[in-house]
Amino acid sequence: MSVETGERDIVGALCDYIACATGRDIPAEVAVKAKHHILDSLAAMVSGAHLGPGRMAIKYARALGGTAEALVMGTSLETTAINAALANGMCAHADETDDSHLFARCHLGCSVVPAALAMAEREQSDGTALLRAVVLGYDVGARFNLSLNLGGIQSYTLCTHSHGPSFGAAAAAAALAGVDAARARDVLSYAVQQAAGLKTYMRDLEHIEKAFVFGGMPARNGVTAATMVATGFSGIPDDITGRDGYMDAFSDDPRLELLVDELGSRFEVSRTSIKKWSVGSPIQAALDSLEALMGDHGLAPGEVESITVRLPDDRAYIVDDREMPDICLQHLVAVTLIDGGLSFKACHDEARMKDPEVLALRRKVTLVPEAFLTEARPERQAIVEATLGDGRELTHRTFSVRGTPENPMETTEVEEKARGLMAPVLGPERTDALIAAIADIESLANARDLRPLLICD
Repeated sequence: MSVETGERDIVGALCDYIACATGRDIPAEVAVKAKHHILDSLAAMVSGAHLGPGRMAIKYARALGGTAEALVMGTSLETTAINAALANGMCAHADETDDSHLFARCHLGCSVVPAALAMAEREQSDGTALLRAVVLGYDVGARFNLSLNLGGIQSYTLCTHSHGPSFGAAAAAAALAGVDAARARDVLSYAVQQAAGLKTYMRDLEHIEKAFVFGGMPARNGVTAATMVATGFSGIPDDITGRDGYMDAFSDDPRLELLVDELGSRFEVSRTSIKKWSVGSPIQAALDSLEALMGDHGLAPGEVESITVRLPDDRAYIVDDREMPDICLQHLVAVTLIDGGLSFKACHDEARMKDPEVLALRRKVTLVPEAFLTEARPERQAIVEATLGDGRELTHRTFSVRGTPENPMETTEVEEKARGLMAPVLGPERTDALIAAIADIESLANARDLRPLLICD
């Protein structure tokens, strides 16, 4: 789709697209990719429900109560769609296992999928509508961030992880609510008024506020906007592009045309990465390289004299000697070498951050920020160099991270990751049944039919 007329026509075209989304066919390969992200996000919710941020979100949702419209995944709690979206969004980003969109600089799955699932349960939508709403949410969420036309990550203070995803969640929820184009504009208006989030989340040592900012708040805001408008709330038609509107407030050089750029032909879910490792995104390539050295050379902890990890200099600080295990590069390199691999449990074992064996190996790991890796394409490359006691020097450079659009995970890999996250909670039989249900989501008559596979006491 191309729009060459005025600003209001751009937003109008976007609203037309939102209103027709659940009735519009999507390419088969896009449907497969979207199913991967629905499954991956569900796995993050189920596993995250048992981590600190998830437990806090569930405790809060229980205290709120509310009409039984939607399920908090991995529990027996049924609550309003708004509350469920909040809790499920926080569970989905209770750690670092959820997906991410490199170009839009956000995690879309932890907000769009919880919002779509909660709204689909509220409206008792079928699986096809749910699938298409999720695809829509990725398309809209990514394009809002892209349209802000922000500079380098160090040049702005707003949190792209909450801004774009709020609009994506709102679009998905609006489509499932069955709004027309005029009401879709109102939904976006209420998403504008709720737009929030700052990069101060990086100072969160417990990951609770971060889970809210990345997942819970955008999902909640999107469902809130859609349900308010479905009830009859009216909005301001030029909230996005008008004087003192969203673009004026948050961008010095907005590119409004990017809101509809290739809309309907470029699907953002296909440009979103699924993490192979349940750790912070800048660490993914480093672990890919480390795994390659372990597999190709039998690299073992006892023979290591030193390890140097080279990362892009615009992101290395995010994972440099952090206090939490799943975003601390040096710690994860040490644990992976000692264990011969990296499990979800090991990623979150805070006690091992004080383990003498891990600490001794961690002291041998040096992180070096590199400007040339920041400029390299594909982005987020990493180089791992190991010096061994016998004098050998090993090196591996990961150019395309596993799970990125350039090097996507196969269906079997996505399912195996989901199985590892969910089976300890749901059991192997229900996990396999849920994986099969998402793979054939078009056959789902009612989103609530997924509940028996996801309820836990």
